[in-house]
Amino acid sequence: MPVITVFTPDEVEHADRPAPLSDFDRQFIAQGDSWFSMGALPLQSSNLFDGMSTRTAACAVNFASPGAVLRRMTDAVRERRFLRHLNGPLSRRWSALLLSGGGNDLIEAAAVDPAQPAALRLLATRAEWGQGIAEDRYLSNAGWQTFSLHLESVVRQLLRERDTGLNRGIPVVLHTYDLAVPRPSGAGFGRGPWLQPSLVKYGIPQDAWAAVSALMLRRLKTLLLQIAATVPDGSMHVVDTQGTLAPARVTDTGATADWLNEIHPTTAGYRKLSAHWGPVLDRI
Repeated sequence: MPVITVFTPDEVEHADRPAPLSDFDRQFIAQGDSWFSMGALPLQSSNLFDGMSTRTAACAVNFASPGAVLRRMTDAVRERRFLRHLNGPLSRRWSALLLSGGGNDLIEAAAVDPAQPAALRLLATRAEWGQGIAEDRYLSNAGWQTFSLHLESVVRQLLRERDTGLNRGIPVVLHTYDLAVPRPSGAGFGRGPWLQPSLVKYGIPQDAWAAVSALMLRRLKTLLLQIAATVPDGSMHVVDTQGTLAPARVTDTGATADWLNEIHPTTAGYRKLSAHWGPVLDRI
């Protein structure tokens, strides 16, 4: 199957030689985080588009950027260019919106200070650990309720933006995140690790890190599936890639198994994940 050709916004907007989108049978617009852009410095080009393919010739215009959270993806100030192509003067009828989001929202919420009320934290304080069993004891259920409502709200906002122009009702395809293991492995130049500092700050024992992270990512998966299932027009689809990659160990400090660093897969890892996208894209 042909691999999806990815264009940058600059290539699409080039005054003399714009990217030939019409040469492809399907044209996607993509927005998201580092899993659609890059996961290490110096710049690492690998992302989920590596090896992503469909039965027919397809291209994607990619607006993703590292560190992006879902609430920023419809920010009319920061994401003006993306919105101009989605529902503004530069829009066209896209085959689908491909979305990589939710992972950074989870990381950001997990980093909330322990002094904050339980409803604002994903993680539980030591004083609250007795309220659960196994790795559940380390999570704040009140905070997860808040996070769930927040994530659903920003997804709904994205759908409203989609529906204000030519692209009303087009499919939206997003993905689950595989089970990243908290460990001392960043992306370089002071970026990362992302999960480990939060678990350390809350005093969670190292031997529970992998289980706590896996539980949070499984809850995020469940949340994304629930949100998709309640979209009235059935236009949201979730590519479930969780459980595809070989996990790292909490003591690994560099690239290991299928992971380049704590939260970003290697090139080979991304290709394992992208293989799950083709059947979903072909089905819609």
